[in-house]
Amino acid sequence: MRLIRLGAEPSAIGADVRAALTACGAGTEVLGGVALTGVQPPDCPVPLDAIVVLPKGVLVIVGVDLPDPAVKLEAPLGGQWKIDGWPLVSQDGAANPATEAVAAATAVAQRIQAMRAEPLPVSTVVAVGPFVSQVVQPTVDLNRGVRVLHPKPSTVLNAARELATSAVPCTADHAAKLLAILQTTGTPPTAAALLAEGFSDAVSPDLASASTMLIPKIGVRPAIRKRLPAKLPLPYIAVGALVALILIVWLVVALPGDGKPADATPAPSATSPTTVVVDGTTFVPKETKKDKECQGQAIGDVKAWLIANECRELLRATYETTVQGKQATVLVADLDLLDVPSAKALHSVVSLPGSGGVNGLDGKPLENAAFASGVKGSHVQLALVVWSGGQGDPALDPIAKQALRLPATR
Repeated sequence: MRLIRLGAEPSAIGADVRAALTACGAGTEVLGGVALTGVQPPDCPVPLDAIVVLPKGVLVIVGVDLPDPAVKLEAPLGGQWKIDGWPLVSQDGAANPATEAVAAATAVAQRIQAMRAEPLPVSTVVAVGPFVSQVVQPTVDLNRGVRVLHPKPSTVLNAARELATSAVPCTADHAAKLLAILQTTGTPPTAAALLAEGFSDAVSPDLASASTMLIPKIGVRPAIRKRLPAKLPLPYIAVGALVALILIVWLVVALPGDGKPADATPAPSATSPTTVVVDGTTFVPKETKKDKECQGQAIGDVKAWLIANECRELLRATYETTVQGKQATVLVADLDLLDVPSAKALHSVVSLPGSGGVNGLDGKPLENAAFASGVKGSHVQLALVVWSGGQGDPALDPIAKQALRLPATR
């Protein structure tokens, strides 16, 4: 297993969690997968000791520090926890510490779903310590995919084997997308590194090694090939050569010396509009740009979503306009997605405050820009407006809404 440490563990027992994961070592000899330690994905209510992305599942590990070591811990999800027969009293009044852990795992699962990443089962592991010899859980809680354990290499390994049971292994490409939406900083491991950690290639190994005898045979009648004469008679060759010579002479006579038809006239050149007027506001078009890699020019949660999902094309254009006697710069963007559901899903992300957007044509974000967004079919449209050479202003919000009607290309 490969470890990526993003921050400090939020619990004291988190150090034992990291030690247990480190003991697995790199590669697939023990477990495989990638563990993010000290991570708090967006929308997750609490920082997590670890998120483990495995080829067949995701484990959300939340540490819970007990007041004392215990021989026996009774840990029902919906009832009172007991340490060696004594009730565990929570400082915040919660019924038990697992409530917060399950909520965190639910938030991680919802983020994966919202970003339309690979659907893997997301399970909860509550790591307790400083030491617990025996943990007792109701069967119904075990069936829900929740494990309460003292983190040791053996207990963590058993939990991973019991909980990560997806029938379809995660590919290296999908693993990179999952890691990109869970960690908001840094870069996911390379495809080669993910393959070394047990994630499958794009082609399923089972399919690659499947016996061709399992494929139904379809009877094919042999094609009847017509026998051709060994060579053409000499008179046919002579007639063909004469016809070719006549065509060449006709072309030389019919065409003028410069290779253009004599009566050809140059087509009128189309000129780009000098201004575009929307609701009385005049916009002057400046530059346009087209990108096939949409995520390369995106930022924030929008970039994470685009890494996890396909986008056909990104069109961007800049305009200039005058507002209250001052010049403003306008950026409009059009993201062409695969279908209408994809466009709606991305729009639900981009419409949230602080979720990011796209860079300007210079590859830099427009700081504090007035912002508007819309969705039309399989396209998501963005408009950002700032004062030329400066930042945004609430006074520019109406201009951003007007700019949604500007074309992103000419």
